[in-house]
Amino acid sequence: MTITSTPGVDVPDARGRTGLDRAGRDLTGNPDVVIRDVELIATAWHVLRRTTYDYRRRDGSWSREQRETYDRGDGATVLLYDPDRRTVLLTRQFRYPAYVNGHPDGMLVEAAAGLLDNDDPASAIRREAGEELGVTVGALEHVFGVWMSPGSVTERLHFYAAPYTAADRTGPGGGLPAEGEDIEVVELDFDEALDRIGDGRIADAKTVMLLQWAALRGPFSTSPVSLGATRARVPDPR
Repeated sequence: MTITSTPGVDVPDARGRTGLDRAGRDLTGNPDVVIRDVELIATAWHVLRRTTYDYRRRDGSWSREQRETYDRGDGATVLLYDPDRRTVLLTRQFRYPAYVNGHPDGMLVEAAAGLLDNDDPASAIRREAGEELGVTVGALEHVFGVWMSPGSVTERLHFYAAPYTAADRTGPGGGLPAEGEDIEVVELDFDEALDRIGDGRIADAKTVMLLQWAALRGPFSTSPVSLGATRARVPDPR
């Protein structure tokens, strides 16, 4: 009898991981969902799984379902804003998935963001702001946490906002060339950034959400609700 080993399951994959087929097998939070099987489909950089589960419908009947999930880890993003000059600091970089799905050139204007990579969300976004924008971030405001594509992607994205000044731009930014990054730092007038949402020049979901939050409830809002709100801030560790 030949015993076969599966990378990522019982032997390490290219990133040294095993047990990747265990995700979700111990879930008990929803009595209407019973996990039956988890198959490992791909383990290149991130992980693609196919899960089979029984689901009790609202009428009481049970159905057998399958879903594929793409696990790339959780991430964080930040909108950096200068309240005095009414500007925001964003990135511009090539995104192949957008390019192959109809974007004219794949060059997207976005808020700085990145995966947590075993850091807490606040530490991760400070790291990303330094790498991508060259900014040393002070006090952070946590805006919300959102599942960006819950039909297939497991990632939860943690949204932050933080003020910046010219003095906070302590590095060149541009990302890490060793990781294939080639990022342009883009400073925009806030009202122009909003206009770019309307005409499609800003079409990245996280960036649209942060800009609209800034206009409705954030630093550029004139709403009495916003002005009277108490915002939770992450203390400046410096």
